[in-house]
This record gives sequence, C-alpha cells and structure tokens, in this order.
Amino acid sequence: MPGDDLLRRAQFRATRAITIDAPPQAVWPWLVQVGARRAGWYSNDLLDNLGQPSATRVVPELQHLEVGQWVPMAPSGPPSDRNAFKVHSFEVNQWLLWTKPDSTWAWRLTPTEGGTRLVTRIQAIYDWSRPLGALSAVVLMEFGDFAMQRRMLRGIKARAEAIVGGGT
Repeated sequence: MPGDDLLRRAQFRATRAITIDAPPQAVWPWLVQVGARRAGWYSNDLLDNLGQPSATRVVPELQHLEVGQWVPMAPSGPPSDRNAFKVHSFEVNQWLLWTKPDSTWAWRLTPTEGGTRLVTRIQAIYDWSRPLGALSAVVLMEFGDFAMQRRMLRGIKARAEAIVGGGT
C-alpha cells in the first residue's frame, strides 16, 4: 500500500476493505472530499463531525485535490500536524495517501468485475514521551478504529452505489 515504507516502526497497523458495486471513478470523489469542515467522514456524525451531517452528494467545490492539502480530523481549530493529515501523494481513481508525522492513512481502489475493491490502511506510532497523549491514541486507535472504519467504508459504499444506481 502507498505509505508502507514511511512508518516502518508503526505500533498500530489496521487494514480494512469493502467491495463496492460501482467503478473506481464513482468512489474516488467521496474520498477526495473527506474531512471535518468538508464532507465529513460518512460514519458517526455526532462523534466525527460535532453533529454536522456528512455529505450525501458529491460536492463540486471539494473535488480539487493537491499534494500538501489539509484533511482536518476535527471540526475545531486551524489544521496542523497534530489534528489533520496532509495529502502526501495520489493517483486519481487508483490510490490516495494522507500523512502526519506520526501516522499514515492510505486508500487503494482496485477495479473488480462488477465494481471496486476499496482497501484502506492506517499506520501510527505512539509518542510515549507524551504518556497521556499516547494513551489516548492507543484507546482511540485500538478500540475505536474498527467500528469507525467499518461505518466509514459502508458510508462510502452506500453513497457510491446510490450515485451509480441513480440515487441522489
């Protein structure tokens, strides 16, 4: 996966995947617009976006993607290396890599006979020089990642399939 070589000492690694009955070009726009104060996380809006509903449509003004662009994780405060990822690199309709100094989040879209296999991988290093922060990260990543990622992947799937199937 893109970014695997960036955090060789990662203490947390999670790979998740879902099959989507839509081509990669129908899935890609949902990834491009992800983020707090953007289209949301398509997961649990109360937790992820302070109750602001995630987009249920592709938002044209959020479709521009460039290296170095912030992907805010939280809806408050200006984006920084502590609360946001940056777009590291991407290949349109194929893969996308976000990075922070202590983590990476990669997305790969692989065409299948009937649609797309979307695979995502998060890697993180816990900073034990800040024990409270590291402990919070452990709890969030080790216990929260599975449920949130599952919801997010299902949210992307539902949205991409609705567009392809003629929904809104």
